[in-house]
Amino acid sequence: MILTRRAAIALTAAAGLAPALPARGAAPRILSNRRASPAARRLYAYLWSQYGRRTLTGQQEQGALPPNRNRELAYLEQITGRLPAILGLDYINPRDNDAVNDRATAWARAGGIVTLCWHWGAPDIGTGYENAKRDFDVAAALRPGTPQQEAMLRDLDATAARLAVLRDRGVPVLWRPFHEFSGDWFWWGKHGPDAFKALWALMYDRYTRLHRLDHLIWVLGWAGQNVDPAYYPGRASVDIAGADIYAKDHGNLAPMFAQVKRIVGETVPICLHENGPVPDPALLGPNADWLWFMTWHTRWLMGDDQNQPDQLRRAFDSARYVTRDELPASIGWRPPRRRDAVAHPAR
Repeated sequence: MILTRRAAIALTAAAGLAPALPARGAAPRILSNRRASPAARRLYAYLWSQYGRRTLTGQQEQGALPPNRNRELAYLEQITGRLPAILGLDYINPRDNDAVNDRATAWARAGGIVTLCWHWGAPDIGTGYENAKRDFDVAAALRPGTPQQEAMLRDLDATAARLAVLRDRGVPVLWRPFHEFSGDWFWWGKHGPDAFKALWALMYDRYTRLHRLDHLIWVLGWAGQNVDPAYYPGRASVDIAGADIYAKDHGNLAPMFAQVKRIVGETVPICLHENGPVPDPALLGPNADWLWFMTWHTRWLMGDDQNQPDQLRRAFDSARYVTRDELPASIGWRPPRRRDAVAHPAR
């Protein structure tokens, strides 16, 4: 029997209303933060229900400072008639960060899923993409009382305050810090796996214990050039794992998927946390069961050498790929209860 797209959507949406049972021997499908918010738990259960069945579409925005406001979303809607299930945003420009939270909130209220990364400029230099590629003395920053630690904690707490705005608005976030950590181009990846794991542990503890950012789902993203198990912090602080590489075609990147799966097994879903060419949905399956893809902005979406309009249209219309209009109401935004809309005390 050949299913129509509408029939396939109905079946998989129905499946998404009940959490899938974990495979024999797999870790329980619960968030690493046992105090996670109800909204984060609902979203995580839905993501598990889709993993291995369907793949969520994702699009990273360039930013909303003129003239780029909603450029990628408008392009996708014009070409495909649809919007992605996941919108990727970035704390990269201090002039735009408040508006990032507003766009994330609007996206969630419209029924979409939010993911956030942070191009964290070296704390003793300043913000921005280029400064994220400058070096920073991580060893000194991990020692109490140093100027480097003071600068690092200042930045961590400032970004925690931004994330707390989304918490208090009831928006769950797929939080992807320290992305491409196994590469050597960002400061957090220049000092090897032990330094990276110490940074991850520090942020995780500070954000979950001190700042009570219980709306975060923690996404770990290797650089596909070096999917090294030595960088894995462990399931106790990771909810979703992934890798990225900017391929030259629309293949399924199965070898990279296999590398991540050899590390995390069935304990967490695996995502393609950045990409250029959108993988051909017909090539996805057990060897490349990406939970989502996240096309990078500007030329990586719209360049002729990356994604042709006809290819985007076919992909977004495929039964394999989930678009925003297909997300179930069960994971939709709900106004936070009054007692949840106030600052949380430290534990």
